[in-house]
Amino acid sequence: METELSKKLGVEHAIFGFTPFPAVAAAITRAGGFGVLGAVRYTAPDDLRRDLDWMQAHTDGKPYGLDVVMPAKKAVDGVSEADIEAMIPAGHREFVRETLAKHHVPELAEGEASGWRITGWMEQVARNQLDVAFDYPVKLLANALGSPPADVIARAHDHGVLVAALAGSARHARRHAEAGIDIVVAQGYEAGGHTGDIATMVLVPEIVEAVAPLPVLAAGGIGSGEQIAAGLALGAQGAWLGSLWLTTTEADLHSRALTAKLLAAGSGDTVRSRALTGKPARQLRTEWTDAWDDPDGPGALPMPLQGLLVAEAVSRIQKYEVEPLLGTPVGQIVGRMNTERSVQAVFDELTSGFERAIDRINRIAGRA
Repeated sequence: METELSKKLGVEHAIFGFTPFPAVAAAITRAGGFGVLGAVRYTAPDDLRRDLDWMQAHTDGKPYGLDVVMPAKKAVDGVSEADIEAMIPAGHREFVRETLAKHHVPELAEGEASGWRITGWMEQVARNQLDVAFDYPVKLLANALGSPPADVIARAHDHGVLVAALAGSARHARRHAEAGIDIVVAQGYEAGGHTGDIATMVLVPEIVEAVAPLPVLAAGGIGSGEQIAAGLALGAQGAWLGSLWLTTTEADLHSRALTAKLLAAGSGDTVRSRALTGKPARQLRTEWTDAWDDPDGPGALPMPLQGLLVAEAVSRIQKYEVEPLLGTPVGQIVGRMNTERSVQAVFDELTSGFERAIDRINRIAGRA
């Protein structure tokens, strides 16, 4: 499953695996793919350094990357997290309290800090992450909010690091190309997390044509080798997979209840909702997302206000495993995620499915 891009990066299979879990990212790399560690939860640089040290020790000298979240332009200079929190309306805070009380969600213990903060969306936090990352031999820097600022692209290139940016339309992809990025991730509507409105089958060839000769990765709803083959047939040079790794044995969701919900979910059990961050993000549909999407409710606030508003609530829901409210970003591919398997087992299935697809096409074309 080699392409020009995978050869350039020195990986056996053109499978790029995004994950927030170092153990999963390292296993993807060891299996012959390209593991990409999500950095958004690392608000303390030392925590990121600790896990990159671990990645270095568990990737057998093979390449890996880092995914950060930062806007191309600053919205406001000199605004602290406390300043942003002060902008949250009292009515929205009351709505959170009422929703949690309705489902009898316990409070955190006295003095216990929220375990989930959205500060990783703030530019300075991402820049601190990069100060750490460039001390390591990362081969790829991906940005989930499009093209990173120009100085960040230049800094990455100075370190010999390729830069990737996610795009949900050909228009976005052209802007990324003009900004000087090296790889476009064409992420379709089916994907977990922040997505646009265009489905992967339509989006990939549009972006391939729009940014040629830049390499494109197909993303969104991909969870089989046959789908990877389809992405390559559409002109992509690899596949970017995220949701599929959530139910691997190496993943650390800290919640058997959440794992059980993922294993039981069908492809129709997700929704694009602003409930988590303020931007439309595909996630499991729950009574929490229903509450925020209810037209009779206050509605979600824009990013980053919504993330700051719900941070403690999400921590409480996760800690106490309040099943009706318990969810996570995940794509429509969740309908195929019905067993817990190791990353290597997933890779074995992806590669065998790819081979089946190629054999099928060869037979159709009369070459086998």
